[in-house]
Amino acid sequence: MAKKDTINSIMKLGIDEEKATKLADHYGSKQKAITAPDDGLKKLGLNSDDIKSLRGTKVEKKAVAKKGSKKKEAPVERKKIDIIIPDKTPKPSELEVKMRKMVKDMKLDLPHAVIKTVADRIEGIDVPDDRIRKLLKRSYERYQEHLMDPNESAGIIAAQSIGEPGTQMTMRTFHYAGVAEINVTLGLPRLIEIVDARRVPSTPMMEIHVLPAYTKDVEDVRRIASNIEMTTVVDVASIETDIVNMKVLVNPDERKLVQKGVAIEEIQAELLKTRGLKGLVERDGDRIVISSDEPSFKKLQRIIDDVKDRKIKGIDGIKRAIIRKLGEGYVIYTEGSNLARVLDQEGVDQSRTYTNAIQEVYDVLGVEAARRAIMKEASQTLEEQGLNVDIRHIMLVADLMTNDGDVKAIGRHGISGRKSSVLARAAFEITAVHLLHAALTGEEDHLDGVAENIIVGQPVTLGTGAVNLEYKPVKRGQTND
Repeated sequence: MAKKDTINSIMKLGIDEEKATKLADHYGSKQKAITAPDDGLKKLGLNSDDIKSLRGTKVEKKAVAKKGSKKKEAPVERKKIDIIIPDKTPKPSELEVKMRKMVKDMKLDLPHAVIKTVADRIEGIDVPDDRIRKLLKRSYERYQEHLMDPNESAGIIAAQSIGEPGTQMTMRTFHYAGVAEINVTLGLPRLIEIVDARRVPSTPMMEIHVLPAYTKDVEDVRRIASNIEMTTVVDVASIETDIVNMKVLVNPDERKLVQKGVAIEEIQAELLKTRGLKGLVERDGDRIVISSDEPSFKKLQRIIDDVKDRKIKGIDGIKRAIIRKLGEGYVIYTEGSNLARVLDQEGVDQSRTYTNAIQEVYDVLGVEAARRAIMKEASQTLEEQGLNVDIRHIMLVADLMTNDGDVKAIGRHGISGRKSSVLARAAFEITAVHLLHAALTGEEDHLDGVAENIIVGQPVTLGTGAVNLEYKPVKRGQTND
């Protein structure tokens, strides 16, 4: 199953099935194929266009042919956005440098992150060197206590550590960051959304930070929010129907026009672009008149529906934008999400803007950013419920969901549904279907994992169960060396 998935994921990049099969056989995974040298790819029959397409640099459309199916076009590569992130990596302090030297002299295998944490805690306090050495030694002992044994069942422990407190979670929504106008799903429903890797969360939202240069005047922030928030005709005008003359009348509200930064000419221009309304839109003083080209009430109702939902300005998917002051700057909270378009807006701080839509983070910023987003969202959801789960358990889940270069769900179609063990898949969900399919295709289960051994009632291959003892009795007249 894993090989088939690898072939399909390579084919999505614009490689035909025969070449995708060769890549899967030779490299084993999509990620290894993408990072392989050009010479190795050419030996497998790939040309320069195939290599560009494989690595995501080909922008024109390319037909992908599958056996027994019609040709279809591979999607055009998304627009690349230059994310400008300032270098904010702090230089190590004198105390931190000194402590690193002490650790080296004491021959302690202590990560720099731990040393930095200890240094930050005692910065500005006059601590003698011998006390610092004792502190480092104690930190090393605590660090060793938290290391995982190579034979420990990390997956089972992580699942239990998240699942058990998950039974105490409530199903509710929560007002985000004190913004009463925006509700965000939290609790058990949100945790399910995260592990299911849903493309669109039930309540998508964004936290958009504004660059310091634009925070001097609140009007600049309002302008940015207005450019982000999607504005339709019904948001700035009232719509009336003249049944006698078979016309639709659009009456713009002057106050709303100023508030949204929209002119009547913009409304008219957008309506003229609407399919089926070309040549029917006219300006009559301070209002816009749309005439029906046929005496039909059904046609008139269709015109009303088209006019009402017509977008004038803003970004698709952003239903509402609310401004809040945060410290010295401003933050724009939105109902709805469109990370790619928002990051391209003038005045938006790209390094701090965030969305709770994990799949959008993956599409725009890549798999590493998606991994961090899974960790952040899962830990925040649990902490909001007052549940304390070790971050390393959540990290293991995030690693498992992203280790193939994609964001995969932990469900019947994702990680659990792709296990090589038939009994492990059957134990998770849709038992009869898995067993029937395995019987029809002649699959074998070698009982290498935990779940399948528990099902058949024998010891698991972990700890003492991973060791077989053999006793050989000594024959008479022989000595036992």
